[in-house]
Amino acid sequence: MGSIPDPGGELAQPPPPPLQPPAATSFEDFQKQTSLMTSCTLLWKELSDHFTSLEQNLMKKSEALKLKLRALDDQTKKTLTVLDERETTIDGSVEIALEKVEKSKEAALGAFEQEGRHVVEPSSPGEVDDCEGLLMKLRSFCLRMDSKEFWRFVTGKKKELDVMREKMHLALVDCVDPAKFVLEAISEVFPVDKRGGDRGNDLGWACVLILESLIPVVVDPVIGKSRVLVTPTVKERAKDIAETWKASLEERGGIENVKTPDVHTFLQHLVTFGIVKKEDVDFYRKLVVGSAWRKQMPKLAVSLGLGDKMPDIIKELISRGQQLDAVHFTYEVGLVDMFPPVPLLKAFLKDARKAAATMLEDPNNGGRAANLASRKEQSALRAVLKCIEEYKLEAQFPPENLKKRLEQLEKVKIEKKRQPAAVPANKRTRANNGGPMPPAKAGRLANAYVSSFPAAPAYVRSPSHGQYPAGLPTYHSPQPMYGGLSPPANPYAYSPEAAPPPLSGSYPAPPMNYSPYGGYGNGVAPAYQQAYYR
Repeated sequence: MGSIPDPGGELAQPPPPPLQPPAATSFEDFQKQTSLMTSCTLLWKELSDHFTSLEQNLMKKSEALKLKLRALDDQTKKTLTVLDERETTIDGSVEIALEKVEKSKEAALGAFEQEGRHVVEPSSPGEVDDCEGLLMKLRSFCLRMDSKEFWRFVTGKKKELDVMREKMHLALVDCVDPAKFVLEAISEVFPVDKRGGDRGNDLGWACVLILESLIPVVVDPVIGKSRVLVTPTVKERAKDIAETWKASLEERGGIENVKTPDVHTFLQHLVTFGIVKKEDVDFYRKLVVGSAWRKQMPKLAVSLGLGDKMPDIIKELISRGQQLDAVHFTYEVGLVDMFPPVPLLKAFLKDARKAAATMLEDPNNGGRAANLASRKEQSALRAVLKCIEEYKLEAQFPPENLKKRLEQLEKVKIEKKRQPAAVPANKRTRANNGGPMPPAKAGRLANAYVSSFPAAPAYVRSPSHGQYPAGLPTYHSPQPMYGGLSPPANPYAYSPEAAPPPLSGSYPAPPMNYSPYGGYGNGVAPAYQQAYYR
């Protein structure tokens, strides 16, 4: 028999684990390796895309910097060229200016000697026979540097505005110091009106006329508008005047309440004397937008350095409902492709029709509301027709339908005038005979703002300015002109028959050729063909 092994002689060994198939182990390892490779691939792709994006951004920034550096180099070269030209031409320009001063001095001395030998009648703003007579009168004031009499004469010749615009710069050449002479001439009303409480007519038109006429006189005869030949003393005085006007804005009620003639005079003052400040660009923009309905504003805006802000200005005008003003700005700066004019004109007419329809809903005064609605639509139609004619838009916006609609409204207006007026039943009666009391005499409002600007052209101010009287739904409209007089604060204080129809922009006027200031450098008079003081 065999011997039985001792259980305590050797340690008990655990049973071996069951063997797994080799294929199962290899598949699990493969899955782990595959998952790890996928994660690494995705991470690598993410990192690669990130670095590629960084590289592209760096390349774009590098290209942008290169373009800026190139533009800066070009601008620096142009600036240096201009500075070199200004430096090399200053002697010649000064010699020309001194020759003019010497000639003016000799002419002034000769005029004084002639006056000493003859009895001179006091000057008066009376009638002048012809254009040459008016020019001789203006020259006599300029030769003597008699700015007060010059101002008095000009303000009394509003009817000869076109002639003075044509001849005044010829007279200002005879001044020994034209810039100083102009500042003294307009000092009665600008920067602060010194006429006291009874200021009478607004004379902003005269200030703008004189300032515009000074431009071809003071521009450099060699390099043109880039340099204005004004003495440092006069230029500092012009800057002080501009600061004084800005400081007086608070007394005028701020930018929102300042009168448009004052704004126009201030902006023209800056352009004429070349004292535009880059840090005040936003301030200029607010003034331009607030008086955008004036014909000269697009041109002044460019001269004030607002050319790069024109798209934003046009968008703001459109958002305010001033589509017609926006059209004038787009043509001035060449943004017609960005802001097509025809949709803007159609939107302007649509707003006018909506306003007219809203007026007709007034239940208290149907007759008067119908009259106001008709006049509002007629004014808008005339303005759009004038714009189509000026910018040659007949092919894009045929005016036939607009003309027919205007004829219909005018025909209805004529028929209403032919109808006998109905006498109200609640007339006051006299105490003595019981007869009807005569209507009270309509008086002019005491707070009416009077303007001496010429009649407005066929451009209406967009419907974001001014309001119709209380009791009617609000619709904004520009302040119209009545033969040079602005309407009272409430233009419908009287009955519609007594009140003149405030057809904004309904007066026909030829289109204006407002030539840029660049043409002054050659000594040619500016091509101002028609006054547009709106």
